[in-house]
Amino acid sequence: MPAERDGVRQAWDAVSEAYAANRRADGPDADLIDELVADLPAEATVLDVGCGDGKRTLSNLVGEANAIGLDFSREGLELARVNVPGARLIQADMTSIPLQEGTVEAITAYHSVFHVPRAEHPAAYREFERVLRPGGVLLMTIGTSRHEGTRSNWLDSGHSMFWSTPGRAETYAQLRDAGFGIRTERTVDDPLGSEATFVFAETNS
Repeated sequence: MPAERDGVRQAWDAVSEAYAANRRADGPDADLIDELVADLPAEATVLDVGCGDGKRTLSNLVGEANAIGLDFSREGLELARVNVPGARLIQADMTSIPLQEGTVEAITAYHSVFHVPRAEHPAAYREFERVLRPGGVLLMTIGTSRHEGTRSNWLDSGHSMFWSTPGRAETYAQLRDAGFGIRTERTVDDPLGSEATFVFAETNS
């Protein structure tokens, strides 16, 4: 794993409990999951990419769908194992998802692609498209402006956290290049008290 990505993994290991303490399982961004699941077939499988402690997204999927949580932070997954015992959990990087092609009907990626370098975002989107079945749906957070950098001592953890986004237009272009069509965009409050922008996208094949 590149040093930059390993640094992000170590930071998430360090802040997982603090981050979990600042999040709720309900709220406007969690409500989007109800909208996602309502359009899925019965017994659909949903992959939550960057599931972390599981409280925000994964917990709202279990019982509504067959849920798989993916994260590369071991500490986050240990919390998810307690918080969401009904989910299947996988430790892996989103740019190389250890699932077969066409495995899931939907993917959620809340506040997770941000922590991958911009140059690797297209690889993540290609992986999302690969593991989705034809007509599969992606619900993910996007950045509306271009930014890449680190914030020191994030959540008083002593670790720097890395963020990266090419902005809305480039993100949409990358999703389309990966085989997605954009359905709709929503801006809602996020669990840490600010606004976040989400997009619903659908595989073209």
